[in-house]
Amino acid sequence: MERLRTRIQKGRLKNAEKIHQAIGRLRERYPRVARYYRIDYDTEQGLLSWQEESDKKAMAAKLDGGYVLKTDRQDLTADEIWRLYILLTRVESAFRSMKSPLMERPIFHHLPHRTQTHIFLCVLAYHLLVSIEKRFLDQGIHTSWGSIRQELSTHQVVTVVLPTRDGRVLRIRKAGSPEPIHREIYQTLKIPMEVMKPTKTWHEAEE
Repeated sequence: MERLRTRIQKGRLKNAEKIHQAIGRLRERYPRVARYYRIDYDTEQGLLSWQEESDKKAMAAKLDGGYVLKTDRQDLTADEIWRLYILLTRVESAFRSMKSPLMERPIFHHLPHRTQTHIFLCVLAYHLLVSIEKRFLDQGIHTSWGSIRQELSTHQVVTVVLPTRDGRVLRIRKAGSPEPIHREIYQTLKIPMEVMKPTKTWHEAEE
């Protein structure tokens, strides 16, 4: 919210509709926190404000619960068990994000080498996740892979289909224009703003 307010104050974000869209994305990205806050934008004064709804938060605190982790490892402390559990969830989350782009979905674990492939790709995906987070941390930005992925989810690649008079179809595959938040991420990661060059392919008309 502070970063969004700064963008508005510095004039980098002026359009009221886009500001409300940014607020909506923040609510979508952090739903467990957003439900306890009221967020308002004054279009006349150009002011962004938010206020904690303490009654809702207090009610949620009364209903707060917990769950139990069980393991057969006798050589680990409670803290070590918890840290290993969190590490495993992060590794699996990284793999779920990467296995579709790596075209490794699904993996059937009927043979030993397939199990080893799964483990290798999990570790590879986790190293990539940690490298991305470290790039941000080196710049003094404390964020997580989940937040970065959610912010980048709005930068889409689209296919434009154009029928022609001679019956053929031209398909143009291109990325959308990155928004300011996308450009900040790409700049931090030191990768090109253009995620892919436009490609054009011709297809014969379907019978």
